[in-house]
Amino acid sequence: MKRLGGLFSALCLVAALWALWLIWAPQPAPVQPSRPAAEGWHWPRLPEFRLPRITLPPIFQPPPVRPETPIASPVQRILVEKAARRMTVYQENGPPRTFSIALGFSPEGDKSREGDGRTPEGIFRIDRLNRQSAYHLSMGIDYPQPRHRQAARQAGISPGGDIMIHGQPNQVPDGYRVKGDWTAGCIAVTNAEVEEIFAHAGIGTEVEIRP
Repeated sequence: MKRLGGLFSALCLVAALWALWLIWAPQPAPVQPSRPAAEGWHWPRLPEFRLPRITLPPIFQPPPVRPETPIASPVQRILVEKAARRMTVYQENGPPRTFSIALGFSPEGDKSREGDGRTPEGIFRIDRLNRQSAYHLSMGIDYPQPRHRQAARQAGISPGGDIMIHGQPNQVPDGYRVKGDWTAGCIAVTNAEVEEIFAHAGIGTEVEIRP
């Protein structure tokens, strides 16, 4: 009888320990149901819609850009517009030809003294052609004129000189163009462009330089 009582007590103790274990033992994390990577509302994909390609009639289309006709006759006049960095060459027969240009390193304003880096403004004429220039061909203009010399003399300074229309420096590889305004006051174009102008410009050709 005592053995049965002891066995019962042992079983009760084991049951109590097992109940405590169930209460205090760490619980495994609940398995979350799988969900799609993106959450929120998912709208059904709409069918693609493309507008039909519309071709405008020729009257509404811009005209094609045509390359300018090379200079083929004597140059009558050259117009330089400093602010636009543009030079327009008017020839005797044929349409005018425009070129992008580089100016002196300080292009704003009229030239007044030697070394100021400005390109002079006014009406000049080509007074010399140089095939042995430090640049690829050059056409000198008649600056300084008497008015420039007088103003410089009154200010006690030198008006400067050697203002030309020329190509790129001889040290630069053929086909390369120096960027920006880099001259000491001259007007620079590419080597191919100065060859085209040089071949048809002459002594006495008018060169107007505007601000």
